[in-house]
Amino acid sequence: MATEESTTESVRISEPVKSRVSSVVLGLLSTRKGFVSVCLLAPVLVLSLAAPIIAPYDPTATHAADAFAGPGGQYLLGTDNYGRDLLSRVLYGGRASILIGLCSTAFGLTFGVPIGILSGYIGSRFDEIMMRLMDTLLSIPSLLLALLVVTVLGSGIVNTIIAIGVVFTPGIARITRSSTLSVKNEEYITAAEARGEPIHRIAFREILPNVSSPILVEASIRVGFGILIGTSLSFLGLGTQPPYPDWGYMISISRSHLHSSIWFMFWPSLALGISIMGFNLMGDALRDEMDSQYHSDG
Repeated sequence: MATEESTTESVRISEPVKSRVSSVVLGLLSTRKGFVSVCLLAPVLVLSLAAPIIAPYDPTATHAADAFAGPGGQYLLGTDNYGRDLLSRVLYGGRASILIGLCSTAFGLTFGVPIGILSGYIGSRFDEIMMRLMDTLLSIPSLLLALLVVTVLGSGIVNTIIAIGVVFTPGIARITRSSTLSVKNEEYITAAEARGEPIHRIAFREILPNVSSPILVEASIRVGFGILIGTSLSFLGLGTQPPYPDWGYMISISRSHLHSSIWFMFWPSLALGISIMGFNLMGDALRDEMDSQYHSDG
């Protein structure tokens, strides 16, 4: 009987939550910011994922005789200082940069969300210890903290993802904790406690679905910042290592060759700007949509 009541209660709670999240996602395309963000991100994501199929050349293949070729003809976007095709390198560079943004955000969510939920729900000394630790990490500038982690772990795409994930964890934990505090005294939490549910079940079966909206907004914005920080690390030579292409590394190398070709810097910079703007607009659109739904529900 208790199990049946618990299942009924979970279904009653989860259905409106699923409905709310679905309406937020559907409402995203109805807003100007949301539509623009999709228009910006869809081509970048599709082209980057399809790079092995549509890239005309091996991104690491050099053609010294064709160095600094302009756009058009054999090379649609031109070539770099080694005669490598810029279209192929921008497409493959997008795979690396977007992978860093997505995976580092996933890393931050994996650790930040549980810390935030448990701190907000349990409270007391556990909350005090965890939040002081998060505040300590937040007090360090993002790029500096990422540099410190990469310096300890070493350069490379995997260590870059870990470093940015560490940077994202305290901010995500803070936002999740704040959302948890706003729902921890709701009736469905009290009912779960009365049924004798364990803490982990209450945290991840009752609280998490009801604080997912602000986490979704934060995640969409963090992806853009993850791409930016990853690009910055590659620009400094600590991210993706050559000869594998990366937007940050391409921009860094192109600084010394602006007198020979502006296209070398222009194309990866354009792709980077479009990606960051797209994810930021998506986050803003999601926030606006959730705010409107919250006021309409109220």
